[in-house]
Amino acid sequence: MKDRLYYQDAYTQTFTADVVKRGTEQDGSPFVVLSQTAFYPTGGGQPSDQGKLGGIRVMDVEEVDGEIRHRLSDPLPENVTQVEGQIDWDRRFDHMQQHAGQHILSAAFLEVAGAETLAFHLGKERVTIDVRLDDLKEELWESVEQRANQIVLENRPISARFVDDEELATLPLKKQPTVTENVRVVIIPEFDYNPCGGTHPAHTGEVGMIKILGWERHRGNIRLEFICGWRALRDYTKKQAAVREVSKLLMTSDSEVIAQTQRLIAERDALKQSLQEKEKVLLEGEVRQQLERASQVGPVRIVQQTFTDKTIQQLQQFAQQAVAQAPDVVCLLAATGEKLQLVFARGPQVDVAVNQLMKDTLPLVEGRGGGNPAMAQGGGQPSLPAEEVLAHARRQLEAALA
Repeated sequence: MKDRLYYQDAYTQTFTADVVKRGTEQDGSPFVVLSQTAFYPTGGGQPSDQGKLGGIRVMDVEEVDGEIRHRLSDPLPENVTQVEGQIDWDRRFDHMQQHAGQHILSAAFLEVAGAETLAFHLGKERVTIDVRLDDLKEELWESVEQRANQIVLENRPISARFVDDEELATLPLKKQPTVTENVRVVIIPEFDYNPCGGTHPAHTGEVGMIKILGWERHRGNIRLEFICGWRALRDYTKKQAAVREVSKLLMTSDSEVIAQTQRLIAERDALKQSLQEKEKVLLEGEVRQQLERASQVGPVRIVQQTFTDKTIQQLQQFAQQAVAQAPDVVCLLAATGEKLQLVFARGPQVDVAVNQLMKDTLPLVEGRGGGNPAMAQGGGQPSLPAEEVLAHARRQLEAALA
């Protein structure tokens, strides 16, 4: 492990190494293997480092068959046998914060709730852990979060070292190692002893604030989202700016944002209810007018109407009102717009299947739809005038009534 500088000192940012191998991945990406490297390869839930080798971008780092491959944006010139490496320190330190934060949070869950961590993923925006719990009450996660941040503020040392079998047997491990050779243990004294191959800061204080963002049930356990350190500060800054902006819009203080929002929602709901009642009254009147103008075909009245200002849901409401007021009516309704919307309906005294009528009409507009014998709806391309489409449907209807 002497060639892996990130294990000797996780704070190493630059180094010099010999090029010992060149190659090309199956996807065409060039890669090099070096005599030593400070670039951490993907593993253990932690993404790889990025940075530069000899001025060429390192896109990804992965261990393949025991060798660490540095995938590059461009091939390294053939005459270059020695390179200077520089890792992206902001990315590396972020990973160190998040990974150490996961150790602390997982150990806090085990200590406070007796709940072990089953999985860990360090994402670009969020970090997740899966915890063996059936449910997570607010008071429990607050206690766990408080304990984790207490460990941070105590600024305890974090050490990591490779141990032999004899020493391994003496350590109070939180979980068993997944490897049998080169076992590395990360230690926060009197709190966490964990087999881990990732990179970590030297003290818990460098992790910064640990903040749980939310959780959900996942395969019978609880999956939590959290962030640490600089990520937590950026998140807080963004949310605080949002609260300030909402406060300005609501013309209230930060502390009154929730109460003011609740009042506005209550007012909105009341206005919405009032509007719906008035729209219902207007719709009833509109339906009565259309029924008075309806044409008569034998014992059946036909309302044939095209609208420019109604959605298909409003067409359906119109049709429902019409057949409720007049059991002898058939409605042939259309609404124009980006799509041509159609609704056909008939009252209980009319023996016509309007879903078949819709099926015969939709091919005119390359449309699709469905329904039942009493009401059907569909939509298609406005390739023909709505009046022409409804005229076709009426001819089909009159033939069915004959």
